[in-house]
Amino acid sequence: MNTLNLTPVRLGQSDLHVTPICLGTMTFGQQVDEATSHTIMDHSIARGVNFFDTAEIYAVPPTAESFGKTETYIGNWLAKRPGMRQKIVLASKVAGPSRGMPWVRSGEGMTAADIVASCEASLKRLKTDVIDLYQIHWPERHVPMFGALYYDPAKENTSTSIHVQLETLAKLIQQGKVRYIGLSNETPYGVHEFVRLAEQHHLPRIASVQNAYCLVNRFLENGLDETMHRLDVSLLAYSPLGFGLLTGKYDLSGFLGEGAPKEGRITKYESVRKQRWSRPEALACAKRYNQLARDHGMTPTQMALAFCYTQWRVASTIIGVTSVAQLDEDLDAWGTTLSPEVLSAIDAIRWEMRDLAF
Repeated sequence: MNTLNLTPVRLGQSDLHVTPICLGTMTFGQQVDEATSHTIMDHSIARGVNFFDTAEIYAVPPTAESFGKTETYIGNWLAKRPGMRQKIVLASKVAGPSRGMPWVRSGEGMTAADIVASCEASLKRLKTDVIDLYQIHWPERHVPMFGALYYDPAKENTSTSIHVQLETLAKLIQQGKVRYIGLSNETPYGVHEFVRLAEQHHLPRIASVQNAYCLVNRFLENGLDETMHRLDVSLLAYSPLGFGLLTGKYDLSGFLGEGAPKEGRITKYESVRKQRWSRPEALACAKRYNQLARDHGMTPTQMALAFCYTQWRVASTIIGVTSVAQLDEDLDAWGTTLSPEVLSAIDAIRWEMRDLAF
């Protein structure tokens, strides 16, 4: 077994040092059973990954039955492996406003009490005393996300200010339940405001932002990257393979095509098909990138991951898998470099087709 030389990187201004590849776990509890998830985590450690990311709403797609199941799987894995908790950096997330998921919480917003209750429930499921990186999964504010295009002030319904959110997270840190904090699915305004208020009121500073970033979704390069660079906040890139579109496993000539694997997330779950990744334009764009990889002697997965692995913008790339074979394929892409010719061709496709799965 080839253990990768993954030099840890520092997240923001925190003391967290994580491997540049992170194991995402949202498939654990839907596509992946508990025994297989434990095997995947064991194999990740053996190959050199020390960073695991989860969330209270996982597994995905979220349901009342799968809520918290991923954290439970991880907690059971840790309980069976004394000493393992000290070897990994463990990240989780508090869900933002429930937005049609009443099993997350009864209210529509995300109050200070909600943050505390969610954290304590996650700690219990994870069977740990502390979460190393605790992230807000999506903004409490009403902002466009998960494929939405426009911000609409008329829909604004904020009930818990960013200042109050920071004060609540500060208390969790003071109590030793959380070490550092981060955001997810956030905008440039949100990142700036969290940092500004933290510095103004001597509250904890966010270490990272976890946003989608891949060949078919480079939307964060339109301003968020500058924000994070200047404020010293690290990017955790999720969906580097565009929900599987950039693996080459889908027949993208039509809407998913007849040859799409039955166990693929987009083909298996109708709720996923309705989201950003299955837009016909995104499929057409992914098809172009996949062919580009093959034309230059790479697999589509290899090129797509190498793009994220080698970006200055990315501190750690989150990979989600359903098998050890997928895990090895993703890890083996580490060290792949993209030639100036390939990078120029990638930019040419983006210039023509833009960002189609933001």
